[in-house]
Amino acid sequence: MRIIGIDPGLTRCGVGVVTAGPSRKVSFEHVEVLTSTADMPLPARIRRIGASIERLLDGEQPAGVALERVFAQDNVASVMGVAQISGVVMYLAEERGIPVALYTPNEVKAQVTGYGSADKAQVTTMVTRLLGLAAPPKPADAADALALAITHAWHLGRGGAANRMERFERTAATPGGETPAQRAWREAESKLGRRRGART
Repeated sequence: MRIIGIDPGLTRCGVGVVTAGPSRKVSFEHVEVLTSTADMPLPARIRRIGASIERLLDGEQPAGVALERVFAQDNVASVMGVAQISGVVMYLAEERGIPVALYTPNEVKAQVTGYGSADKAQVTTMVTRLLGLAAPPKPADAADALALAITHAWHLGRGGAANRMERFERTAATPGGETPAQRAWREAESKLGRRRGART
């Protein structure tokens, strides 16, 4: 079963592909970082990243896509780029009937390293070890994409749902059903919303 992990971004978009085997075994297939430059018109940047994602979805024919969940942080320009590419990924996957799963960064870190507050170096080290790579994947976007793919492969291996978007929204609406990572995510977004409201 082939899984594509996507760390969305407008300037850099990491894409990692793994094959899931029995007993949490994951094998490396492919990794690359798609790029666009700030001097390009926005529609051209989205089209460039989108066309590459389309190429990968058609070429790899994955059983699922794991996508990092957008977090509304203070850097609005960065969040907008992430959200735009996330929308493109969801559209292209849905058009092909490929289930999309959303994961927070903390969920991915907890799965791959066992520690939800791990730094990027720790994630990269564990991804390198789990996939038996000769060298760490670089830049960090590449390692993050592979970590997303590994997380979803393990989730499916435990019999989890292929599409986690509806479950995430449902548990966010009922705090008792959230994972600790999802609860922290919701609380951070709520806190940020209150700060913004106070400034207006």
